[in-house]
Amino acid sequence: MSETSHRRMSLPRPLVAAVLSIAAIFAAASPVSAGQQAPTTVTKVSNTVDIRCAFLVYDRPGDWYFPSTAPKGTVWLQHGFSRANDHVDDLARRYAAAGFIVFAPTLPSSNIFGCTVSNLGNNTAFLNNVADLFGKASDPNDKLGRSFADAAAKAGRPGLQLPAKFVFSGHSGGGEAVSYVANRLRTEYPAAFARLSGLVLLDPVNSFTGLNMANALNGLNKTALPIHAISSPPYAANGQASGTKELTTDVKRDFLGIRLTTGSHCDAEGASTDTLCTLPNGAPQAANVSVLQEFATVWATDAVNGTSTATHRPAGSRYESLRGAGSIQTLSGT
Repeated sequence: MSETSHRRMSLPRPLVAAVLSIAAIFAAASPVSAGQQAPTTVTKVSNTVDIRCAFLVYDRPGDWYFPSTAPKGTVWLQHGFSRANDHVDDLARRYAAAGFIVFAPTLPSSNIFGCTVSNLGNNTAFLNNVADLFGKASDPNDKLGRSFADAAAKAGRPGLQLPAKFVFSGHSGGGEAVSYVANRLRTEYPAAFARLSGLVLLDPVNSFTGLNMANALNGLNKTALPIHAISSPPYAANGQASGTKELTTDVKRDFLGIRLTTGSHCDAEGASTDTLCTLPNGAPQAANVSVLQEFATVWATDAVNGTSTATHRPAGSRYESLRGAGSIQTLSGT
């Protein structure tokens, strides 16, 4: 969708409130799936990070994940609408086991001031404040730096420096949020944008209203920033693949990622998912979760290293074995 596209309709506020109420009920009642055992070489620390919301400053919960080796980069991993950072714990551990520091905050899904992960009215001011975290990430005395230093000390890694290179990875509505923040860095924090190595979008979904993702992707299309998606087929839960369609419309590149042909919107959550996600979307298949985690970590590693692992791209052995088996399809912006 171009920047001149028609504005999408917003959901009525009572309907949004009902959705959030149902989400809370299911989240409380549904235990996280045991799933495949997560890596044991990863250290997880929970703390908070300061994010401005209108005239307030919120202490938002955040999880930090530390690899056992020297970190190669930092991944911001963002959950989607009506979810929390617990739901991306499995994937966060996979990124960390691949050598990344991972930062997974919980952002609100409902807020009177519009400070939400998805756009329910106008969340751009809040996402601008989220962007400020990463725009000033090189300052150890600023918001993200303070949260990281606290987590590193609790993890037994005092003095560890936050890696300068970042990868942004977002699931569902979080895919829109990380895209918006990436473009905000491009326009307002050029030094920080230079340290952004790539985006890995996980079945991204456009918000109920606004053009945040369209405007962001049109802006990022002007750059060489690596952008890849791992998506599921179009169906109601992912807005008929609204975010993936936005990506392939706005970013003009031959290769933009893969679609898991039997995928679920819950694949990115893996072993951390719950009934709220699986009831409308179906339970993730282990094979799809494994492929998503494999390709996400390979592409993130390529992004920070400036490399291109041929096996995980079209014509590569691993890629073609999956495509030949009918497990994946190619996403292209041409």
